[in-house]
Amino acid sequence: MRGQAPPEGDGAGTEEHVASGLTLDTDPAEVGLDAGRLDRLDRRLTRWVDDGQLPGFLVTVSRHGRLAHVGRYGSRDVENGLPVEEDTRWRIFSMTKPVTSVAAMMLYEEGAFELSDPITKWLPEFAGTRVYVAGSAQKPVTQPQVEPIRVWHLLTHTSGLTYGFHHAHPVDAMYRAMGHEWGTPPGVDSAEACRQWASVPLVFQPGSEWNYGVSTDVLGRLVEVVSGQTLDVFFQERVFRPLGMTETSFGLREDDDVASLARLYAAVPGAPGGPATAFAPIDAMGEAAHRKPTFLSGGGGLVSTAGDYLRFCEMLRRGGSFDGGRLLGPRTLAHMVRNHLPGNADLETFGRPLFAETPLRGVGFGLGFSMVLDPARYGGVASAGDYSWGGAASTAFYVDPVEDVVVSFYTQLLPSSTLPIRAYLRALVNQAIVT
Repeated sequence: MRGQAPPEGDGAGTEEHVASGLTLDTDPAEVGLDAGRLDRLDRRLTRWVDDGQLPGFLVTVSRHGRLAHVGRYGSRDVENGLPVEEDTRWRIFSMTKPVTSVAAMMLYEEGAFELSDPITKWLPEFAGTRVYVAGSAQKPVTQPQVEPIRVWHLLTHTSGLTYGFHHAHPVDAMYRAMGHEWGTPPGVDSAEACRQWASVPLVFQPGSEWNYGVSTDVLGRLVEVVSGQTLDVFFQERVFRPLGMTETSFGLREDDDVASLARLYAAVPGAPGGPATAFAPIDAMGEAAHRKPTFLSGGGGLVSTAGDYLRFCEMLRRGGSFDGGRLLGPRTLAHMVRNHLPGNADLETFGRPLFAETPLRGVGFGLGFSMVLDPARYGGVASAGDYSWGGAASTAFYVDPVEDVVVSFYTQLLPSSTLPIRAYLRALVNQAIVT
């Protein structure tokens, strides 16, 4: 299942360059990987497809900036018999968050703000936002903020903002009552979404806990206000164009082929307490990505390809640089992938026991990324300091600075907790590293 895309684009790679698209530019052995052991990764993923638990997948493994393995199998659209292709487009959902975090830190490097600045300098609607203390969604008891939401609270998910889909707290229910669960109400843009979120209480005082929520969407709005550009224009001009990410956008563009976008599926539950046994298309949700949305979600709105997102990951691996330029300084990138939770705590200790796109035990959180703090506590073979994030439809990536490895995975299965894909990615890539 290892394949090679047609030789298009930039051509062969070097030590510091991953070729355009998904052209294999090295033999695995040349970068210390065992090809036979890498095939174990494809075989494990393929079993999920053959067992009817996953529609299809695409996985990439790079080392030292050279693409050594591409595995793909199954369908991007089961019902219409369309296979996964190397140029398949995927809803990357929360893998949008690292892009937004990089955009914000580019502005930080230009002196546009300090990380400790209150966001009310640009988003005054949050000045009066109160904090939940007790009560129901209908009659909450609240108190004023002890300190304001600061920029770094948005980057670290310690703002007190939440997600409606958590179904774990009265404030979550207040989000859902406004139409904020897996999307936003029709016609609501990022400015109006922020006004709506600011009108309900925070789950906790800013900086006091970690909670996965709309913080990065608010950060995206801050990027818009500070830069004077809409988020799609900023991304295109400042991130995508420099990196050569020609197939990444908020929803499909007018000239994009709808059939190139993988169909979105949801897991079908099996017996109570057991694993999912099948999947079914959820077109009502999936078709939202067929066009540019009104709400440009910095937390989850992008559609991309494996080749495009690999370019973004390679920029991260290289400390902010790319062929021909630099998005971020290496010290800034290093600061982003360092744990920012107080006392070097992990998410299990400092976070709420809710769903997030990462395990919580032995894992910290920085400015837009989670990272492994303690591989033993994490519970699997991993390097201390490897950083990552994923998306709701089970996409994922990680960068291992110790082994100089970049891994990315794509499918379209909600929720991302359905299968232990991310744990297997690390285990099966790490066992293939032999020198």
